[in-house]
Amino acid sequence: MNLTQYPPRSPRVRLGGYVILPRMLDKGRATIAGTNGEYHYNCPLDEHFLKFTGIDPEALLVELKAGKGDAEILEWIKANSNSKSNPTELDIKSWSAWQESRVPSSVETREYMQEAQKKIAPAREDIGAWFDLLDVDDYVTFGGKAKGPGPMASALVTQTFESLQPKRLEGF
Repeated sequence: MNLTQYPPRSPRVRLGGYVILPRMLDKGRATIAGTNGEYHYNCPLDEHFLKFTGIDPEALLVELKAGKGDAEILEWIKANSNSKSNPTELDIKSWSAWQESRVPSSVETREYMQEAQKKIAPAREDIGAWFDLLDVDDYVTFGGKAKGPGPMASALVTQTFESLQPKRLEGF
């Protein structure tokens, strides 16, 4: 995994129903390989997943160092979750939907998001949630143009990053 060449998976991509997890695994693998670039494993976004599941980030990194694939990591998470709630499939779906639509919750974080958007996509009117900002930031960082907005903008960006290949979106 070389995050100096292409971005991690979108935070919207799910593994076992969990958003954030595939992106976090990409960042963890890149950190191990020394190719994480400007991406950080166990960042505040990752911490939302870790808190929900009760997984220790260092223990997860040990499993990634062992070379486990996504399916094996998911099984390990199920077996090692320290979450008191022992989340059900419905809990995971609800949590993931909430994370996907989460917006800045304080004046400071709203200001941060607005400043970031001004730098990477000032003409976009469809960026409201954190995942929206991350998707367009990844796209622009790897050569895409932040044109828009268009009604399919978020869907196109998400679709692009699910393939893990840097692609240019026509008309975006």
